[in-house]
Amino acid sequence: MSSSRPVTPVRAGSIERYDAETDVLVVGFGCAGASAAYEAASAGARVLVLERAGGPGGSSALSGGELYLGGGTPVQHACGFEDSPDEMFGYLTAALGPHADKEKLRLYCDGSPGHYQWFVDRGLEFEPTLWDAPTWMPATRDGLMWLGENAWPYNEIAVPAPRGHRCATEGFGGRLVMERLVAAAGEAGAVTHADTLATALIVDDTGRVVGVTARRHGRDLAYRARRGVVLTTGGFADNEEMLADHAPHLLGHGRISDGLDDGSGIRMASAIGAATRRMGTVELALTALPAMVTRGMLVNAHGQRFVNEDVYPGLFSVAAVLTQPAPYWVIIDEEGYESVPEAERWGVVPRFVTETLAELESELSMPQGALETTVGTYNTYAARGEDPYFHKDPRWLRPLAGPFAAVDPRAGFHQGGRTSAGAGTGAAGFTLGGLRTTVDGAVLDVSGGTVPGLYAAGRASSGIHGEGYVSGTSLGDGTFFGRRAGAAAAGGG
Repeated sequence: MSSSRPVTPVRAGSIERYDAETDVLVVGFGCAGASAAYEAASAGARVLVLERAGGPGGSSALSGGELYLGGGTPVQHACGFEDSPDEMFGYLTAALGPHADKEKLRLYCDGSPGHYQWFVDRGLEFEPTLWDAPTWMPATRDGLMWLGENAWPYNEIAVPAPRGHRCATEGFGGRLVMERLVAAAGEAGAVTHADTLATALIVDDTGRVVGVTARRHGRDLAYRARRGVVLTTGGFADNEEMLADHAPHLLGHGRISDGLDDGSGIRMASAIGAATRRMGTVELALTALPAMVTRGMLVNAHGQRFVNEDVYPGLFSVAAVLTQPAPYWVIIDEEGYESVPEAERWGVVPRFVTETLAELESELSMPQGALETTVGTYNTYAARGEDPYFHKDPRWLRPLAGPFAAVDPRAGFHQGGRTSAGAGTGAAGFTLGGLRTTVDGAVLDVSGGTVPGLYAAGRASSGIHGEGYVSGTSLGDGTFFGRRAGAAAAGGG
């Protein structure tokens, strides 16, 4: 994991010579950086993108590729769903809250149909078909998926409509999304300098950010930006020091990143007085499969349920890791396990199988009778098609009968040649907090004013999220507000 390195700002007067000059300088080439670069270049600005790795992509390219879009997209219409920005806003306000940024969220929802078309115009295709079950990621090319919109209590807050859009590829789609965005930025005229690590912001005597210092192949460099610098450097999941200071909930768990999310952009901006927002907020993913969880139940170390298992899986993950005693177990019976299609098992097999719940309690070191009580209560109501404790959808309710199995999320799962095990805890995550920005990406200082010449987007900024998260809102938020930041920087405001 990365440690913090000095990010002391450099005075413009101390720079003897700039190694390169441009109108807009984008630092980081993930989805937000690619979107910012495209819009800035399309607005007529000269654009240079710095990427510390050997090529573009970042954590975005390693992601599942879900894009949270709605408001009435062609894919939604093709699958028979009516949607509106208002219903989308209602769901996301609840799912991403409390304390979601409602100003940004309102813009995001209102602009979502147009943002969908922007992706199509960049060459992404979406199959007009729906994956109609809870999952982390469909093993199909279906272009639409549910992300908790039809689960309680959200189905009582907004009219349910699936909004998880997936480009036409099987498995992880982040690579394809980034291929299209990188190509679009290049075709618009953006130039990339890879293997180039930005080290500090360059500030003139008026306090305006006019460039960055950087290091490439052992050589110190200086880049000048005539109109603006856009920081799209990612979050800080890979910086142990920053996690300890701001988001200790993530310590000890796996990280969902490319290994380079060290908070460098956040720190460079903070060094000149930039404000941050929601730095303690994290997203966690428990390596429990929704296809099994919904057919059984998720329990804590005491054998107790604590959530309706058909919610967006990130929500049951956060509920488990942040509020419940570990370890966590997926309890399922033989009928439930056998009904899971092979493609949805992702190589997961039970750790313990017993004829009775009493035997399973013993194997799991649970209090005597705890699991029997939980399953007995569940079965009583499931036989009536009810779940008065957590309101699981009747579609997934069925009394469980022996033999019983316990699946251990700490064992991880396997899909598409990838293994996920959550660093031995069964959970992995990333940070959601970052630089405080306006809706156009301008970075705010601690006094509430803007930092002249400085913009940010993606996980380097605090976007639409409050305490919650839904898949597709990282790529969605990063690209949507990356576009706005790039356009604003090109304007030189």
